[in-house]
Amino acid sequence: MTVSLKGRDLIDLKNYTAVEIQEIISVASALKSELKDAGRHARLPLAGKSIALYFEKQSLRTRVSFEVGIHQLGGQTIFINSGSTHSGRGEPLMDTARVLSRYIHGIVYRAYNHEDVKEMAEHSGAPVINALCDKAHPCQALADLLTIYEHRGRGVKTKVAYIGDAENNVASSLTVVLAKVGIDVSLGCPESYGPSQDVMSAALADAKKSGARIEVFKNPEDAVRGADIVYTDVWISMGDEGETERRKKAFAGYEVTPKLMSLAAHGALFMHDMPAHRGEEVHPDVMDGDRSIVIDQAENRLHAQKAVMALLIGE
Repeated sequence: MTVSLKGRDLIDLKNYTAVEIQEIISVASALKSELKDAGRHARLPLAGKSIALYFEKQSLRTRVSFEVGIHQLGGQTIFINSGSTHSGRGEPLMDTARVLSRYIHGIVYRAYNHEDVKEMAEHSGAPVINALCDKAHPCQALADLLTIYEHRGRGVKTKVAYIGDAENNVASSLTVVLAKVGIDVSLGCPESYGPSQDVMSAALADAKKSGARIEVFKNPEDAVRGADIVYTDVWISMGDEGETERRKKAFAGYEVTPKLMSLAAHGALFMHDMPAHRGEEVHPDVMDGDRSIVIDQAENRLHAQKAVMALLIGE
């Protein structure tokens, strides 16, 4: 272990250095190998610890991967649906954070609003891990990086093309983390759905240090040319359902199809954080084709999140 992350929050990845991110990935890879080889972990860094999963949004991969990961590391999960708490009757988030952190050793918060995650962290005496909000999805980005390294190798020059809504939480966190570690990012998106100025400023600053190239294209064909990995996400994220028709119109022509994949580098791989809407953002032949690594990507949520909890909360 080269760095200490003990007691840190994970709100987004902007405040994590490339060295710290690489440490998380190294621990994730080691935990994954150990589990595969031995079927269990020799050390249990969460033994005797309780982790609260405080969720405002629906979940499959996030909830199951965190619960299984906590169990595998020797800890106890306390799942809390925010709707079943006093928050619906007006209890301030500040009070929820202060009370929870007297009971448990860490909070995994799946929220609607980024500001709420920041507020939870501000008032919690225990580390807070952002399990998704409207602005960031750091755990997904770490799992994505682990997947890219597994299939491409560390230190191998790689270009990732992201097609679709480049201002959403997944694209934002992906752009930030790849810029930090020196992986080129090409965003293909409608003009009104480009990355936020905040994300671009952070990514360009990090790219200058790492040697990564960050580009934005309106035309998806231009974005995927020469890409080693093509990545997309749903067009209508949770909370955006009221914009369904407007978004479908805006993203017409941004579906990742076999034809679009043919413009990428030879043997280019396909990634999607899931759930996927086949026939909208991705063609079924791409999503379920032999170059799709989406299930590896989904599995790696488990290993990346275990590494985060072991480093931030564990002994």
